[in-house]
Amino acid sequence: MLKLKLTNVGSSTGIVLPKEALARLKVVKGDSVFLTESVDGFRITPYDPEFEEQMSLARKFMRDRRDALRELSK
Repeated sequence: MLKLKLTNVGSSTGIVLPKEALARLKVVKGDSVFLTESVDGFRITPYDPEFEEQMSLARKFMRDRRDALRELSK
């Protein structure tokens, strides 16, 4: 477990993630991370849950319409 300290960033409050956390999240300066609520608290993740849901729907659509999409690609 990593202990993070809150710090002032302009008129807001932020946290600084250590290099080890950034490496495990596979993010770099300028990337976006998402704070999601879970049963036992909050999670910081580089994955956008809304985008993942949209991609799941797109994959299902493409799987269901595979033949039509293959014909259109010719």
